[in-house]
Amino acid sequence: MLVLKRQLFAFFGAGFLSAFLASPLKVLGTSLPTQLVSTTTTTSQVNIVQAIILGLVQGLTEFLPISSTAHLKVVPVALGWGDPGVAFTAVIQLGSIAAVLWYFWGDLTNVTTGAFKAIRTSDYQSQEFRIAVGIILGTIPIVFFGLLIKAFIPDFDNSPIRSTAAIACTSIVMGLLLGLAEKIGNRKRSFEDLDRQDGILMGLAQAIALMPGASRSGSTITAGLFMGLERATAARFSFLLGVPAITLAGLVELVGLLTDGLGDAGLVPLIAGVISSAVFSYLAIAWLIDYLKNRNTWVFVWYRIAFGVVILVAISMNLLPNG
Repeated sequence: MLVLKRQLFAFFGAGFLSAFLASPLKVLGTSLPTQLVSTTTTTSQVNIVQAIILGLVQGLTEFLPISSTAHLKVVPVALGWGDPGVAFTAVIQLGSIAAVLWYFWGDLTNVTTGAFKAIRTSDYQSQEFRIAVGIILGTIPIVFFGLLIKAFIPDFDNSPIRSTAAIACTSIVMGLLLGLAEKIGNRKRSFEDLDRQDGILMGLAQAIALMPGASRSGSTITAGLFMGLERATAARFSFLLGVPAITLAGLVELVGLLTDGLGDAGLVPLIAGVISSAVFSYLAIAWLIDYLKNRNTWVFVWYRIAFGVVILVAISMNLLPNG
């Protein structure tokens, strides 16, 4: 238990430290050309084809531990489309939540009905009740810190931490942490061994994903491996834990769009993006859980590191704007 606490302390410490390492004004500001340090980004109108492709990117990267935010930020800019904007990327997450509800409907039904039954019979040690409480408690940190960001950093969408260079640095740091978790995690605990404490600890890890590029699934799967969970169990619980967080993020942005108007985000492209996101999210979930039953996460470790390095090189060579 002492070793576990030390591992988790190192994970959370390094995760929050990456917020500082991710700031291009501190890390890259002295080495990059002045014009590349700007973080002001102009959002662009998304057409149907672009929306479908962005839905594909969202779907494949939301549940793979490689950060959907990072790819939705970098891919369209690299293709010359410009930044689709936070609102668009948040709303198409509704497709991802539809997919996770679709895939895990049986699990969610069992947990919900089992939790209510446990309350009626005062059986608070039942697995369903423990998992339900873990998911609820695990959602609190990301909501709490998300509200703090909204309150104290009103222009967070255009802050240095959301710049392309910051995303690259965060990707590298979180890739290294995933590699460390893969190396030292014992992976002996199954889904039946989950408890409230797992929800709290994984929930704290989920809050790290408020930093663009950290990856919600990446940070939670990494925490799960540090906690001694089997790879497939860590992924499965990560997805279940993400249901409230992804839903809240998508609904908040959807309400904002409905209140302020769609602007450059047309209704038809939004619908196309959501459908595309749902289809590819479902495929990504099914593939990853099956993949992690018999394989390790090193492919994602190396991908995240390479992804971050390529972005930094592209920025330094003026091939990619640091917007």
